[in-house]
Amino acid sequence: MSSTITVTSNKSKRTFTIRCQFVGHTYAKYRTLAMSQTEFEECEFNTSEDWKNFISTQGGSYILVK
Repeated sequence: MSSTITVTSNKSKRTFTIRCQFVGHTYAKYRTLAMSQTEFEECEFNTSEDWKNFISTQGGSYILVK
């Protein structure tokens, strides 16, 4: 079994909530910092692999929520 990533956008704040789950249970929850309109629109097309890469390389661009 592998983990899955679920991403929810908040269009008014231009942020994303990224939930990492394993067997249906969330083990990590991240929230991006507010993005520019252009960056937000580009990230709306990110895949799970893109978000995994984001979490591993953009440490100052999100906060750990849970």
